Amino acid sequence: MGAMTPAEMEALIETHMEAERIGDAELAVSMYTDDIEHDAVGWPGGPAYGIPAARERYLQLLKDFRSEKDERTHTYYSENGATVEDLITGVVPGSLLGIPGNNRRVTFRMLHVFEFKDGKIARENVWLDGAAIAAQLTAPEQVSEQAPR
Repeated sequence: MGAMTPAEMEALIETHMEAERIGDAELAVSMYTDDIEHDAVGWPGGPAYGIPAARERYLQLLKDFRSEKDERTHTYYSENGATVEDLITGVVPGSLLGIPGNNRRVTFRMLHVFEFKDGKIARENVWLDGAAIAAQLTAPEQVSEQAPR
């Protein structure tokens, strides 16, 4: 199969991202090749290989993080590849980066590097702004009104 067009890549990416938004692990992994490499940099255990391992990762992620909004900020296409930058907002009922979320809402930048093969996603490499996430999850609780000075 030849190089995929940006429109073909986008159809897979958008379905995959929508599956994450709605919490559907099965739909998310259905965009993958059987030998998918899912590499979320810094995730415990390193990259996940194959659909069963990727599915387990998504099932855990969906318990820990509830995506509310993703705003695409940049997209770059190459032959059988796409790099996508998003601004992600969601709630952390579980933990993220090993930090308890306590149902806090966080907003952070995320970079996906997708590789495509045989009309599906063959590799997903994810980088996220861990410093922004850690700062938001460890900040003191917001006070609704400032104390008088």
